[in-house]
Amino acid sequence: MWYHGWGSLGNVNRDRRDRLRDAAIEVLAEAGGRGLTHRAVDAVAAVPPGTTKNYFPTRDTLLTAVAERCADLYGAVPRPAPVDRAGLADMLRTLLENVAGPGRTRMLAYVELRAEAARRPRLAALLDSVAIADFTAFEQAQRAAGLPVTPERSAAVVLALHGAVGHLLAGGHDLLAAAGLRDLDAFAHGLLNTVYGPALDVPAAAPR
Repeated sequence: MWYHGWGSLGNVNRDRRDRLRDAAIEVLAEAGGRGLTHRAVDAVAAVPPGTTKNYFPTRDTLLTAVAERCADLYGAVPRPAPVDRAGLADMLRTLLENVAGPGRTRMLAYVELRAEAARRPRLAALLDSVAIADFTAFEQAQRAAGLPVTPERSAAVVLALHGAVGHLLAGGHDLLAAAGLRDLDAFAHGLLNTVYGPALDVPAAAPR
């Protein structure tokens, strides 16, 4: 009985922590770093005043909790596992669509976290570890797709994706068109063509 009791309490605590972390992501995305306070998180989470401070006593612990939650949510984004070049392009498109759609709030919060990390070494180290894992995962995906991967080519793909994020979050119609981001499927295929050369199974354009 004791084990069941503690297990239930643990689940409540985990649910409460996730609720607070999700609320903190919303605050950070909407109000920026200056707007992220314990009181603001309490209000968005609809919990009694002081609850967030009980779970995350300092600003550093709150920012760390947000960063960890962002990483968890990013890892949970559904994405097709690539087995060939077309599958890899589908995966890239899916991730970019998430940035522009359901993952927008998470990514806005992540951008704010990056700015905070410039002044907080511990947060910077955490975000760096997440980014390094991302580079590794994308390199593995490119290898799984059968591409002639080098570290430089793999990094070029990831850096192009990272560069696209800011435009997808804040860019207007004209900027997205100029960056080739109005059609994310075409962008993903074009990125792979630029880094690895045109796919051999794509028919050449008919001469005019």
